[in-house]
Amino acid sequence: MTAPSTAPLITLTWTDHVTGRPGFLVVDRLVRGVSSGGLRMREGCTLDEVAGLARGMTMKEALHYNPEGRYIPLGGAKGGIDCDPQDPAAYGLLVRYLRAMRPYIENFWTTGEDLGLSQDLVDRAATEAGLVSSIQAVYPLLDDEKSARSRLADAFAVEVDGIGLDELVGGCGVAESVLAALDRAGVSHPGTRVAVQGLGTMGGATARFLARAGLTVVAVADIKGTIENRDGLDVDALLAARDAYGTVDRAALRPADRELPADAWLSADADVLVPAAVSYAIDTTNQARITARWIVEAANMPVLAEAEDLLAARGVLVLPDVVVNSGTNAWWWWTLFGDIGADADEAFAHTRRSMRGLIDRMLARAEADGTTPRAAAHAIVADRLPVIAERFGWYR
Repeated sequence: MTAPSTAPLITLTWTDHVTGRPGFLVVDRLVRGVSSGGLRMREGCTLDEVAGLARGMTMKEALHYNPEGRYIPLGGAKGGIDCDPQDPAAYGLLVRYLRAMRPYIENFWTTGEDLGLSQDLVDRAATEAGLVSSIQAVYPLLDDEKSARSRLADAFAVEVDGIGLDELVGGCGVAESVLAALDRAGVSHPGTRVAVQGLGTMGGATARFLARAGLTVVAVADIKGTIENRDGLDVDALLAARDAYGTVDRAALRPADRELPADAWLSADADVLVPAAVSYAIDTTNQARITARWIVEAANMPVLAEAEDLLAARGVLVLPDVVVNSGTNAWWWWTLFGDIGADADEAFAHTRRSMRGLIDRMLARAEADGTTPRAAAHAIVADRLPVIAERFGWYR
């Protein structure tokens, strides 16, 4: 069962009058009149892609619903712009998109960074577009707006080893998903081998946390290709050598590190694959190259449905994006609503606890129902949506 099963509330296509490039907004659902979902920018972004992401956001919000917490789930939404983020015209296009979407952002769509865009860039463009904030629609729902905004700003100012807390929490959630799956299978962390596609915000943070947990990261891929070392990569050195787009300066590689083609991460000798870059990375053809036992979706929609069916038939477990990468979104709201403070240790502990609970619940449901983890996640959401709808209403 998928959730929700009805059409999106709002589907919008916008065309930039300067470049002719399209942008999209899909609001899947509103809860208490507000929705949540990031804004991505990539060459080839489509309306169908954004609609799928918006449905996923509705699920992510529902999965983190805790009746005892202050954070109340929002509806799901997503924005997308069809443009290479490294195009010189990209920033102006972003500003014009946000200016066009200003009525929606002011009233019922809270947004932020996603693929191709950093939060700093979104914030700067939002200011230029005349917005108070990219999440201002949620402010009327807060008990104490001033304190809440101050708490979130303080949290964004927190750094760990020179990396912003906002860049780390999502990877913490992905890593905890991996560790929970290993623990459930009785597999030791030391000796477990990992390959990561994408070394940007999510992929880089995931690699960092997994390396610190004792796993061996044997391959990472960026836009220039795959870097492999069967004895383990120096993750910290690679992270320090990244540019703003997650591309590693090859001068930082050690003699034993090998440079391979961009898609070599798929066939890496690894137990766990973490696609953390783009959607649709694993298809019905290249899935045959995968020998890993687990695929953990740090990116949104990286495995095509037909490919997942083929992987499941040969025993490869796919942990779905709607659960695995939901930590970043939840951290924003845990912090803003006051479930946690502007503290890294508290944020990581809360993220680990919540993500481990979700992974354990999903895998237990999959085992009990004899189905895939994705189907189990959908079933959990289907159980929760009526409760949320009854308490808060979808459209109010």
